[in-house]
Amino acid sequence: MQSSSSTVFSPDWPAIVAVVLGVTAFSVAQGLTYPLISLTLEARGFSPGLIGVNALAFAGGLAASTLMLGTLTARWRADRLIIASLIGCSLCLATFAASGSFAVWLLARFLLGFFASLIFMLGEAWLNAACPDRLRGRVSGIYGAGMCAGFAAGPLAIPLLGSASGIGFAMTAIYLAIVAFATAMLMFSTKTVPEPSSTGDVFRFFRAAPLLAGMVFVFGFADIAAISAMPVYFVKMGYSEAFAAVSVTVLALPTAIAQPFIGVLLDRFPRERVALTAVTVAAASYLLLPSMTSEIAILSVFALMGTATFSLYTCALTMLGERHSGAMLVAGSAAFALAYAAGSGAGSGLTGAIMEAGGPKAGPLSVGIGLVIFTAFMMKARKR
Repeated sequence: MQSSSSTVFSPDWPAIVAVVLGVTAFSVAQGLTYPLISLTLEARGFSPGLIGVNALAFAGGLAASTLMLGTLTARWRADRLIIASLIGCSLCLATFAASGSFAVWLLARFLLGFFASLIFMLGEAWLNAACPDRLRGRVSGIYGAGMCAGFAAGPLAIPLLGSASGIGFAMTAIYLAIVAFATAMLMFSTKTVPEPSSTGDVFRFFRAAPLLAGMVFVFGFADIAAISAMPVYFVKMGYSEAFAAVSVTVLALPTAIAQPFIGVLLDRFPRERVALTAVTVAAASYLLLPSMTSEIAILSVFALMGTATFSLYTCALTMLGERHSGAMLVAGSAAFALAYAAGSGAGSGLTGAIMEAGGPKAGPLSVGIGLVIFTAFMMKARKR
């Protein structure tokens, strides 16, 4: 295990602001475009199968950027790759607004996934490189808050902009272009930049830090289960579709507000203990949910669930910077992207299948049991 030496230097605030600005902007764009692309394709008469193929193109772009990470960072500086990726995302969104061709949308969705993954992987590595350890938790908390707030705010634009025309895509493309320009301006004042990494480093990271990768996998599993499977659970339990939709907002907003406070805890207490508390609270929230009948109580537990689940990622990001440096920061961020993709895929598919086989209550109970098992794994790892 490498130990970061970044304990006494002053924070590189222009870099930190650039990363938080970039991830917040793209989170808004992603929160808007995920549902907007599906709604637009459905309105144009495309089948659910073709809409699913379009979503798979995004996942393919994520995988491709991870595999090409070493080549890209060897040729270009990470901060310039982030700016290029923001511009690339803006052009992809402009393409959605300008074209009605499914094939063009498929290519644009692939490239959107490619550029998005680079923004997240390189941004998180840069955030840790720019931050001294004494502030790492608080900075990670602010980063997490920006990400959560962006994802929550994006869908709110759909009722305002509508899904019939391409104005939603066009406005978001302009927004990302402005953020790319602001990031480029900030880059002139930055003092740090992530070191180049390689695909081999990514797999070395999995071997060196299985607990951190596991935390991100579990976060992805529980997070997507809450977002995609729990609204279905509520409808199957007899609650209205409006209540199911409100539950997702209640999940996101308190989570965004809480992350800076989680960051303070990470800087004041042992970080593994904070992570262990987060996964324990998340497990308890899932296990308690089926016994709740009051809508207020359900939404309160749901808010706690979202906060605890996302806190696991904030903990992992903070511990990444604490324990690793240099090329392993980029490798770790790439490993996190793969772990999240695997966890989220398992979370949406497996939870839905379990509810089909064992009834609605089996969904939250199965996720809760899985989190309990991971809690036991973390406790065992701490004792070594």
